[in-house]
Amino acid sequence: MIRTLKRWPVRLVSLLACLLFWQLAASLKLDLGLLTFTYVPTPRSVLDATWQLLTSSALLAHLGSSLSRVFAGYVAAALLGVALGLLIGRWKWAEDLLLPPLEVLRPIPAVAWIPLAILMFPSSELSMVFITFTGALFPILLNTVHGVEAVDPRLVASARSLGAGRWAILREVVLPGALPSIVTGLAIGMGTSWFCLVTAEMISGQFGIGYYTWESYTLQNYPDIIVGMLLIGVLGMGSSALVKRLGALATPWYRTRRAA
Repeated sequence: MIRTLKRWPVRLVSLLACLLFWQLAASLKLDLGLLTFTYVPTPRSVLDATWQLLTSSALLAHLGSSLSRVFAGYVAAALLGVALGLLIGRWKWAEDLLLPPLEVLRPIPAVAWIPLAILMFPSSELSMVFITFTGALFPILLNTVHGVEAVDPRLVASARSLGAGRWAILREVVLPGALPSIVTGLAIGMGTSWFCLVTAEMISGQFGIGYYTWESYTLQNYPDIIVGMLLIGVLGMGSSALVKRLGALATPWYRTRRAA
């Protein structure tokens, strides 16, 4: 705890340095050739736009819409990703049957799913949930597979020699051994769900943080674009941190050590 508190000044200095660079670059309309800040709003204008959003009645509607879409897609991806990952990682027949089509689908970006999602689902709401679902599914799936495959075979053999059946081994040996990797996948999947939010809400015509960001771009309200981006970043960071925290509570036997 004390070590973590000692690291916060460095983190705050890093954030302040980024804000200072942003302020100078936007104020001076810095033009570096390949990178220009001519139309980038200053932190003050973004702060004013943030205050306007916070005091408006639209904020709760945007937040409620986005949170419901992200978490609906994320929960579905978590349940399916962990289940498929356990199957694929544990049994070769499942790997041969399920992994090839999933590997074909995995590199397809979320934006490429929009036309098909519109055709497949009867409502735009379900289409947006599906886009966030695809964003979260594959990180969760692959981390679960890797976690299962990394379980020491000697532990499985020992449990089998003591009379444990197939499902007892899965429940008592494989799942606890793979859980740290599963938690990592769940945290990454939460982040990618928010990453796909703007893409998903391009389908929407009313509410959502991603829709708010995209609408701000079309209306050339540049400070509002950054407000939407920062809001997505903060929500994504907070929800990923929550998943990691819950994962740490679920895996008290697992500790990671990093150099200071």
